[in-house]
Amino acid sequence: MAGIEDLFPFANEIGYLSIFLVSLVASLIVFVPVPFFPILITASFNDRFNPHLVALVSSIGVVIAKTIIFFVSYYGRNVLSEKTRKRMMPLQRLVSKYGWPGAFVAAATPIPDDIVYIPLGLAKYSPWKFALATFAGKMVMSEAIVWASIWLGKPLVQDVLSSTSDTVSLVLIAVASIAALGVMIYLALKIDWGKIIGKWFPWTLKDEDK
Repeated sequence: MAGIEDLFPFANEIGYLSIFLVSLVASLIVFVPVPFFPILITASFNDRFNPHLVALVSSIGVVIAKTIIFFVSYYGRNVLSEKTRKRMMPLQRLVSKYGWPGAFVAAATPIPDDIVYIPLGLAKYSPWKFALATFAGKMVMSEAIVWASIWLGKPLVQDVLSSTSDTVSLVLIAVASIAALGVMIYLALKIDWGKIIGKWFPWTLKDEDK
């Protein structure tokens, strides 16, 4: 079985740029589970790399990719009918106020984060708040992966990595993620959010013209 160093043999040649590029490209593929964390693990065992810089460079690459996905859904909302946009307005107001924790948790945990990011874009969440929350979350997760790899040691990490690379499992995760997103987008577009959110957050029903 190939060693951890064989996962990304080009890392030594182009250094931090390879970490950035792999993180960026892997994160641009919506819902297909192409994990970027193996390059963090690979780099953590290479004395040429500073662990904190590895986490930082990878996080920047991921955030750029996720921001692109966010903006696609953000501007894609413009093709929706006026009736649908009006129906989503209470959700937009609620997300604008409380979206930061959701974006952070999605970034800091191994859940399929696009399930959260695309609805945030549809709800016109603040792009700057989105980028900052996502960066903070990805930094937390990247630092955790890098330092956990260093502390646990190469043999244990190699065993864990090989046990989580089952193709069938990855395909099932991708299918489940796509299905979940489809349901969430359908609900976001079809539900009368005023009736649901207005019961608990009446301020979201304010007249947008005032």
